[in-house]
Amino acid sequence: MKLHLGCGKRDFEGWVNVDLADFPHIHHKSSVDDLRMFRDNTADLIYSSHTLEYFDKIEVISVLKEWHRVLKNGATLRVAVPDFSALVELYLETGKLDLILGPLYGRMPIKMLTDEIILYHKTVYDFDTLKSLLEFSGFTNVVRYDWQKVSHADQDDHSQAYYPHMDKDGGKLLSLNVEAKSC
Repeated sequence: MKLHLGCGKRDFEGWVNVDLADFPHIHHKSSVDDLRMFRDNTADLIYSSHTLEYFDKIEVISVLKEWHRVLKNGATLRVAVPDFSALVELYLETGKLDLILGPLYGRMPIKMLTDEIILYHKTVYDFDTLKSLLEFSGFTNVVRYDWQKVSHADQDDHSQAYYPHMDKDGGKLLSLNVEAKSC
C-alpha cells in the first residue's frame, strides 16, 4: 500500500489518498496526523508534499511517529517541505521578499464537506533540522531524494517548486525533498 498524505487536488493512481479536503479521489477525508484507519506496519511508502510545515515543531513529532507506526519495517517515508536554506539564498540573491513569503508562511484554504478552513505554515525546515526530527521519530537513512528519480515524478507538485516558476532545467529548487526508512 502506498499512502499519499495531504494529496489535495492531486490524484496518484494506485495510491490511497488522505486529506482534509473534499475531492472525489480522496479515500480518507482526515487530517494526516491521525491515521487510525490504517493498522500498524501496513504501508510500503508514505509520500507527503508540502504538508508537514502546517504542524508546529511540537506537533510534528507525534505526526512523524504516527507515520512511522503505519509504515512497514524498512519502508520509505518521502517528504517534501519548503527549503528554508534555498529561500534565504533566493532572498539574498534577489532582495525580493514577495518571492519567499508564500513558501514561508503559506495560506491554504481547504474546502471540506460542510465548511472551509484556512491553514498556515507553522514552521520551516532545513535539511539538518528535518533529519534530526526524523531520526528522533524512529527513522534512519535520512537523505535528500531527486524528484526526477521517483515513481511519482510525473506528478507535478510542490516537490518540484522552482524559481523562476517551472524552470526545472535552470531554476533554483525551493523544495527540500527528503526520504527516510522506518525500522
